[in-house]
Amino acid sequence: MVRTSRPSAFFSVFSRLATWCVVITLAAAAGCGSAPTPPPMAEVSTEPVDTKSLCERIDAVLAHARDGRRLNTTDHAAWQVVHGILAFGDAFPIEHNGVSSPALDYLLAGGQLTGWTLRPTPVGVMAVLDPGSKTGQGHPDQWLGYLSQCAVDGMPLDTTITAGGEDHRVVELLNQAKHDLEQGQEATWTLMALSTYLPVDASWTAGDGTEWTLEKLVAMEAAADLAESACGGSHRLYGLTVAINRYLAATGSDASELTGGWADAEQRIQGAIENARLYQQPDGTFSTNFFERPSTSPDVFARIGSTGHTFEFLAMALEQNRLHEPWVSRAADALVTLLEQTADVAVECGGLYHAAHGLVLYRTRMCGETTQTAQNTQQRGDEPSP
Repeated sequence: MVRTSRPSAFFSVFSRLATWCVVITLAAAAGCGSAPTPPPMAEVSTEPVDTKSLCERIDAVLAHARDGRRLNTTDHAAWQVVHGILAFGDAFPIEHNGVSSPALDYLLAGGQLTGWTLRPTPVGVMAVLDPGSKTGQGHPDQWLGYLSQCAVDGMPLDTTITAGGEDHRVVELLNQAKHDLEQGQEATWTLMALSTYLPVDASWTAGDGTEWTLEKLVAMEAAADLAESACGGSHRLYGLTVAINRYLAATGSDASELTGGWADAEQRIQGAIENARLYQQPDGTFSTNFFERPSTSPDVFARIGSTGHTFEFLAMALEQNRLHEPWVSRAADALVTLLEQTADVAVECGGLYHAAHGLVLYRTRMCGETTQTAQNTQQRGDEPSP
């Protein structure tokens, strides 16, 4: 859940972006295709953003991202499709042999898709890791992390999932993640999942005998170098935010009362929020060097990637009253405009669907839920604006 009451007084170069996050090639296997009826485009304005108009434009670009850029099992891979599921849950469609169906149902039922490889183990179910991949799982527990974010309180753990031609349960992916956790690993998506599904005081023993708690995992992720993290650290910050939001909701604590690893994470989150604000560009987009320094790029796909990833984190991390601040509204307006301007061309799927997910979260909190944009997202802990 998104935090509802928090104090706000806390405090790569483009090649990194290209390497880690934004693949600018428009090859069919990586790009999300265009559609003949893109949403209408509006120019970025320096005037105050009209919330009602912005909400309507958000609906249009989300509908286009979900239904206009139809993915299929021939030209696209699991990396692209799972990102679409992150944004739209079981409302996200995929075409197989000319027939459209919910992509999530297709994968859970054992549908064939390049990069979607699950194997039963003595411990649970393993999603095969393909580091740096733009087809398969590129990071540890990436599939599980995104499944935990695409439904209210995460996809139910008793959901059936096919692996090795046999029926298993999503909880078996979770058991495998707990078993495989190691000190020093990239645990961003692991944290997303474990903090969603486990009690905040949970403890367990990993396969190597190491004792873990959620706070220990949070502390490890909070200590990581954001500049050396995937997509400028935006995913790490999102995972930390999920964990902190859950902890505050479960304990009834205020952020000022946090201690230990929880306090470290909160400080990292608030510092990144401030850097995003400070490094925001005049057109409302966020820095292409994310939280490291101000920068921009003439490449529209780089701006979609950096602004979309940063906005997704902010839509989870900001208090409700801060979403009304002009810099946040300008960022939402700029991101929508970027998606409008590229509606008739193929766009890199990771940047597109993280941008869409950020707009889904923002729209739910600022405009209210609709069946088109919010039915499969996590419920927010605060009431959306009227």
